[in-house]
Amino acid sequence: MRPSAVKTRKRGPGPKQAHIPLAEAFDDLDFEYVTGVAEKAMHAVTAQRVPPTPNNFHVWFKYVLGTPLELKRTIDILVANKRKFDAATNRDLYTTYVGSKGTDDAVAHQVSQQLHSVLASAQKFLNTAIADNRTQIEAISEVADRSEAGVDPRVLIETLMNELGKAATRATKLEAQFAEKSRELDVIRESLSKSEERARTDTLTGLPNRRALEEFFRSAQAQAMEHDQPLSTLLIDIDHFKRFNDNFGHGVGDQVLRLVAKALRERLRENDLPARYGGEELIAVLPGADLAACTATAERIRRSLAECTITRRSTGEALPGITVSIGVGQFQPGESMEDLIERCDRALYQAKKRGRNLVVTENELEPERAVG
Repeated sequence: MRPSAVKTRKRGPGPKQAHIPLAEAFDDLDFEYVTGVAEKAMHAVTAQRVPPTPNNFHVWFKYVLGTPLELKRTIDILVANKRKFDAATNRDLYTTYVGSKGTDDAVAHQVSQQLHSVLASAQKFLNTAIADNRTQIEAISEVADRSEAGVDPRVLIETLMNELGKAATRATKLEAQFAEKSRELDVIRESLSKSEERARTDTLTGLPNRRALEEFFRSAQAQAMEHDQPLSTLLIDIDHFKRFNDNFGHGVGDQVLRLVAKALRERLRENDLPARYGGEELIAVLPGADLAACTATAERIRRSLAECTITRRSTGEALPGITVSIGVGQFQPGESMEDLIERCDRALYQAKKRGRNLVVTENELEPERAVG
């Protein structure tokens, strides 16, 4: 269960955080401040028994800095749920919130080198073809001159056939070379596609990650406003998730998360987007669905999970049932994704407060009291 302190968090929009190399991030800050942040980061790393590798330290340094906000929020949820920071979790945190740009840059550099090689080869082939064509034209011109000089036609025909044969051979060879480079380009294109897919996919659940979620929402938001169509979101949190980790180990906890992700994916339409939002929270964006339709979908997901039984494969041991709490909200024209998710989050907290295994919509929220 999520701690009550989380209910008051504000997911308000903040400045977009660009990825900055660790050394540059340190250099841009005051020495005493950096020292203090580093000490707090090392204390947190030690407290959570995280191996102090450069990548892990980078993650926790940014956590102490509080940027990006979603990194801090995700780690806070993991800590609150007493989630062990194992190798897979540490790798996911770094890849999702810190290191993805470096990976993208490495892939881009590799692809750039490959393309440069292909283009250089293509240019060489074309230069060779141009030179061969000039040679062929000169040879044919020579045959024409000799025909005017009264040379034996049989000799001229033989010479001409020889030149045309050479030209055909050169053309066949050139075609084969270009076909080979075309295949190389197909490999590069496939590599780029796979790299892009990895950059947009959560490694644990196989669902789209936050990057894919944000891109999808921007497009769905524009479509909804342009065509005056509804757009709704549901936010899922697994009830008592830490009990699976505490009682059965994090491997079982990961399997539970994958099972919920599968149930979410299978009960959405083709044009909907399921994603992992952070920790044990999953999210779905439903273009064209109003609050009632999205609530009905959320209820189907909740019911399907509540009715299923699971056993541990290694022992055949029956595991506790899986239930989820879901908050549902509908997009209001012009608002940010953060504002919409904040309402879903408040509805989700109400579902937890009312006993869990429940779907609550934004219409059931109590009006916020004005401050001041």
